[in-house]
Amino acid sequence: MPALRLRRLLAAVAAGGLAATMGPAAAARADEPVPVPDPGAITLTGDGYGHGVGMSQYGAYSAAYNGLAGYKKILRFYYRGIDKRFGEARGRMKVLVSADNSTLIVRDAPGLVVRRVDSGRTFHLDGVKRAKRWRVRAVGDDRSEVAYRSRGWHVLRTIRGDVELQAHGPLSLLVAGGVRDYRGALRSASYDGHRVTVDVLPMEAYVRGVVTSEMYSNWPQQALRAQAVASRTYAAYERAHTARAAYDLCDTASCQAYRGVAGESSGGTKAARATAHQVLTDDGELAYAQFSASNGGWTVADDRFPYLQAREDDWEGTSTDYYGWTKTLSDADVEAQWPAIGNLTSLTVDQRDGHDRDASRGGRALTLTLTGDAGSVDVDAATFQRRFGLRSTLFTVVACAPDQATPDCPS
Repeated sequence: MPALRLRRLLAAVAAGGLAATMGPAAAARADEPVPVPDPGAITLTGDGYGHGVGMSQYGAYSAAYNGLAGYKKILRFYYRGIDKRFGEARGRMKVLVSADNSTLIVRDAPGLVVRRVDSGRTFHLDGVKRAKRWRVRAVGDDRSEVAYRSRGWHVLRTIRGDVELQAHGPLSLLVAGGVRDYRGALRSASYDGHRVTVDVLPMEAYVRGVVTSEMYSNWPQQALRAQAVASRTYAAYERAHTARAAYDLCDTASCQAYRGVAGESSGGTKAARATAHQVLTDDGELAYAQFSASNGGWTVADDRFPYLQAREDDWEGTSTDYYGWTKTLSDADVEAQWPAIGNLTSLTVDQRDGHDRDASRGGRALTLTLTGDAGSVDVDAATFQRRFGLRSTLFTVVACAPDQATPDCPS
């Protein structure tokens, strides 16, 4: 963290807490239209990585590394006004294993059983001495075929309904490109007309697999503990609010990253155990504990939840890879996504949120207008971000002809 910003932060803390670093919200504004030549190169330059709502992982890292805050203070900064006393979450999680397909295949393991989900009836499989692998796949609309491999596949039995496999220790699941180990049970679950693989395991085992899938294992313990509580809270909230019967949440960054046993580490396990069962609550209800890698210096509000506020983040700035990033698109790239506009002639950021360290930029883009010779289209900035893989919506735009050489348009 630069010395000037660190001194500002320490002064704010001494003066009465981090709330002193919050400034008044700037008015949202529009940019001037950016003319786009044909052919043209559109360069976006920005800060941050992710949606910026809730906890910044790199902000938590900086606060912990510099000894400015423990995990509870970190969480209370990013989720302002949450209950002072943390709540508890227990039970099991059902996590979609996105790398698997409709057929579940595991290596043979000591104590392996197959369990019928609806009745709980179990069948022992470890008596089949020749088995090297076990497979579960759907047969018809409501049956599960259980087979083992020994010089070919052999069907052992067919069971009505969904089933799951469990052993004395982790199960080794065969997925495209390799093998992954998972704690708990691996379930072949019916979902939306097909089968999916779901890891069913205790909440605390799940959190151990998340913490250092989301943060680096060598990060300060207080940052890892903040991540453990945020991840447990997010998982419990999703479990309580999902409409899916087959699983509670996925295992990718679209939910929160979970890599099974491979995601565990000594630091992450220590953080999970030190914060066991702790979750954030607001008036006794589970908080929606969103987080992202880097907010670019200012958190983003979610008006549905009073504890997710927009406020300046002086802990941010250590994520050097996420500041000053660039992405260059061609005019043809944009035209291919919105062909109705014809030949792109200009791009305008119509509205920004007004929260930014860089006053000349004016905050995150909220909406854009793409204008072409056949028409124009209004685009949500988050949609534009997803379409082109941008790190955030905190960006500025320039457009150049291929032969143009200026500081903004290098040759």
